[in-house]
Amino acid sequence: MHGIARQNRAPIRPQAPDVRGEKGRQLNQQTLSMRLERVAAHVPAGARLADIGSDHGYLPVALLRRGLIAAAVAGEVALTPFHAAQRSVRENALDSGISVRLANGLAAIEPGDGITAISICGMGGETIRDILDSGKARLNGEERLILQPNGGEQPLRQWLMDHGYRILCEEVLRENRFFYEIIVAERAGPVSYTAEELYFGPLQLQARSPAFLAKWQRMLRLKQKTLAHFARARQAVPEEKVQDIARQARWISELLA
Repeated sequence: MHGIARQNRAPIRPQAPDVRGEKGRQLNQQTLSMRLERVAAHVPAGARLADIGSDHGYLPVALLRRGLIAAAVAGEVALTPFHAAQRSVRENALDSGISVRLANGLAAIEPGDGITAISICGMGGETIRDILDSGKARLNGEERLILQPNGGEQPLRQWLMDHGYRILCEEVLRENRFFYEIIVAERAGPVSYTAEELYFGPLQLQARSPAFLAKWQRMLRLKQKTLAHFARARQAVPEEKVQDIARQARWISELLA
């Protein structure tokens, strides 16, 4: 399928904010947002978790307080969220169980950590893909990946397929006015997905949950508005771009038919 990833470089849908942490909200050590609760549900019991882009560190703090993981690394690339995560860990007296590190992507993981699960949440799918790709030397192939992209799911699924990761579970959930996707994958050798499966999600296509259908109903309206805008545009829109959006609209219409 040519050019599907282009929609993520020039978004044509409202983008969710970067929501790695629930800023401005008092941390409740036993309660996460619905989005992070669903991410937490996919972390294996007893895991050694690396939460990349951990922001306030809410996910590893909650999981360790609940006794659901053995240990965690909270990685952050920026100083402000790095200090926020340090504060969350310190205030919850979890310094012995959670290591907060200032590092770029998977560089937060050290060989001795024994990481068995990696969570990367609240970023664009292409950003998550780039984090995995630039840090793939730090992946041993035994980890479970729990990924929550804000858009850009297709190029992320493409990377997973290209690197032998099978998608074990997918979810679409709506929180506030945004739709979020969760993709859980483990390395399993050669994997092959069709272009449509990469676009919609192989398991999503089978399950067709109400949230999944609602998301794509909204997406179809946005694609149709975009095509109408192209038709009215004073300057000619490149034909390849028009055909790309038209193809996506057709696929979504067939999905919803």
